[in-house]
Amino acid sequence: EAANRELETFSYSVSHDLRAPLRAIEGYADVLIENLGERADEDSRACASRMHASVARMNALIDDLLRLSRTTLAEVHRMPVDLSALAHEVAAKFQAESAGRREADWIIAPGVTADGDPGLLHVVMENLLSNAWKYTGKKPRARIEFGVDPQPDGTPVYYVRDNGAGFSMKRAGRLFGPFQRLHGDHEFPGTGVGLATVQRIIHKHGGRIWPRAALGEGATFYFTLPPATVN
Repeated sequence: EAANRELETFSYSVSHDLRAPLRAIEGYADVLIENLGERADEDSRACASRMHASVARMNALIDDLLRLSRTTLAEVHRMPVDLSALAHEVAAKFQAESAGRREADWIIAPGVTADGDPGLLHVVMENLLSNAWKYTGKKPRARIEFGVDPQPDGTPVYYVRDNGAGFSMKRAGRLFGPFQRLHGDHEFPGTGVGLATVQRIIHKHGGRIWPRAALGEGATFYFTLPPATVN
């Protein structure tokens, strides 16, 4: 309880105390350009634009950090969840928001369900499919799959697979650490918090998550969601 109270206090500080200076920085950048008026040359406007971009990135980092901390505090309310429906929902969202990317094949296995918290599992599906969508952005035609591979003992292993940029498995140990990224911002934007959040949610459900990938050949993320223990 003490640790949770400290985390709540930390989250409040992050949300309020860090955002205030960011708003000030952004506001002063606008004031400077406004005061310069016609004297504001191209370099000045470029500097102001970079300040706005940096503020936006810091705000994104704060949002992801808060999301990560809330995941730690969240209770798991288990019930049957239609993962296929979640995957279709997320896929439709990405297609609608990225009108310029029509060349994408979504292969979503029908009727895939799991026992878990609907809200938290939505976060899992959104983050994993978001990564697949992002890292296939430079492919002529993206291929993104969601499905399940039953194991010999009957344990379902769910997966999200893509044909995107991939990564070297030698660096896979960094994937689930907050703010750890295998690709630079000049290649693919991001904060490096999504997979850390996914791992925490999977662990809260008593499952595990692991990757398989090759550089330039796409990536697959596997995860398990054991059923709730009946006492």
